[in-house]
Amino acid sequence: MKRPAPRPPLRFSTQTLLLQLGVVLLVVLLSGAVHAWLTYERLGREAENQALTLARTVASDPAVRSEVLAISREAGTPPASVLLAGPLMAVAEGARTRTGALFVVITDETGLRLAHPDAERLGEKVSTDPSEALAGKEVTTRNTGTLGPSAGAKVPVFAPDSDTVVGEVSVGYSTENIVQSLARDITPIALTAAGSLLAGILASFLLRRRLQRLTLGLEPEEISTLVHDQVAVLQGVDDGVIGVSADGRISVFNAAAQRLLGQPDLAGTPWEQAPVPEQLKALTRPDAAEADAVEVISGARVLVASARKALHRREDLGWVVMLRDRTELQHLTRQLDAVGTMSTALRAQRHEFANQLHTIAGFMSIGQHQQAREYLARLAATGPLKFPVDQAELLQDPYLQAFVGAKGVEADERGVTLRIGPETLVRGQVTEPQDVTTVLGNLIDNAVNAAVAGSAADRWVEVELLDEPGADGGTLHVVVADSGDGLAPETAAGGGDGSGAEAVFAEGFTTAARPARAGGGQGLGLALARQLARRRGGDVRVLEPGSPGGPGAVFMATLPRTTADSPGKESFLREGGLVKGDGPIWKDKDG
Repeated sequence: MKRPAPRPPLRFSTQTLLLQLGVVLLVVLLSGAVHAWLTYERLGREAENQALTLARTVASDPAVRSEVLAISREAGTPPASVLLAGPLMAVAEGARTRTGALFVVITDETGLRLAHPDAERLGEKVSTDPSEALAGKEVTTRNTGTLGPSAGAKVPVFAPDSDTVVGEVSVGYSTENIVQSLARDITPIALTAAGSLLAGILASFLLRRRLQRLTLGLEPEEISTLVHDQVAVLQGVDDGVIGVSADGRISVFNAAAQRLLGQPDLAGTPWEQAPVPEQLKALTRPDAAEADAVEVISGARVLVASARKALHRREDLGWVVMLRDRTELQHLTRQLDAVGTMSTALRAQRHEFANQLHTIAGFMSIGQHQQAREYLARLAATGPLKFPVDQAELLQDPYLQAFVGAKGVEADERGVTLRIGPETLVRGQVTEPQDVTTVLGNLIDNAVNAAVAGSAADRWVEVELLDEPGADGGTLHVVVADSGDGLAPETAAGGGDGSGAEAVFAEGFTTAARPARAGGGQGLGLALARQLARRRGGDVRVLEPGSPGGPGAVFMATLPRTTADSPGKESFLREGGLVKGDGPIWKDKDG
């Protein structure tokens, strides 16, 4: 037998609607019941007060007081026939008839009935306790007697001109009359309850529709999954994400966006009033093209921003703005430029060496040994490279030879002479060519730009390099000077020797009037160079700020653990007097 397919569970909005309807119905029923009970209690109190008033009136009647006193003085109680025809019965029945009371009962000081609507009950003891009234107290009661349930009062009867209690008057109104009065009043209560129930049902349906619209028809499980996915994605990516809702408020501002823009969480802030670059706001305006991406400067960072329209089915959810940090990309671009420059220099060196070897081979093949020796002597005198770099022979490391030589070619193309300073001495081998060429390339590029922009007729850049041995790797010291006009006075004002000119190392700082090439990322070189050097435990700083007309600024970089000793280097340094005891005697200008 095929089992029936299980019924699908009710949707959350339907469950919510049913729950709301149940709550509304329960509240209406409880409210109606409480209101009915309060009305019943009010009518009961009114009946008690009315009974108390009537009892007081009867008990204060002089004829009643005299008659009760007279009967109380007699031995025993008169027969029922006498009581039935007596004045007390007439007074009690007259009062009961006029007021519509259930009963008006008069008793003596022992609680025996002297007047009662039922003649057969005359002379009998009352069914309810009369002790409080016979003690001189007025009380209201709700109990069930021989005539049925009632709300009434008991009042003592005092002897004339005395405080002696000689009996009591008990008056009661039937609670059935109270229920009948409540039945007459229940119609407005029922109408009010029905109106409240109808309003609750209507409100529940409207709330259900709004809930569906706000949750886009999603179930709680789906919303929970979306929240977890959103947190995982937004907090797990390095890209900044800004969500702008359809009403123009920021709904998402993830941690990466806070870091890239240097702002706290701006969720809930109106987008047009948010403290973000104006270019970002322009991306979300109706006339903006979705495919366009723009570069945005935010503090010390270069960001690439793009915006996309967010839609769910046909509903407009707003905009999503993506931010990507281009600062790291500029860092990588600098490193790739350095590697490319070194590769170009190495290819040129290989080609030059091949030509030299071919020349020597030619001399040897024709027997011109003397010409070969002279040619080799000239090569030894001019250095291993034919790059336009003065004193290039002071560099023994092939990486530095190739890289500085290639930079010399670039500088020569711009009318700047690149030369190696006379104090240069690098006998070790570079073990971290990428870091060294990145820092050195940035300093040389900035120096060449400064020399080209300077007012001096003789444009030059001088580089001095010195390696210092160490237990865990040698330290390379780099000093770069140029013929430019130095740092601007407002920039160099941080210190008399330029040591306080920290502004030049801020990301985004540049003195160039225009970038050397589109997308060149001007203003990031020195910041990246210092960041790389400090990561290795070194630094990049300004030694001299320079002056207008030249010479220009002098920068120094210290790069620990970037060189290794070459065989025979220690003996060479000691023979030259550069090493004494356990370390070098060379120090920079600051000691």
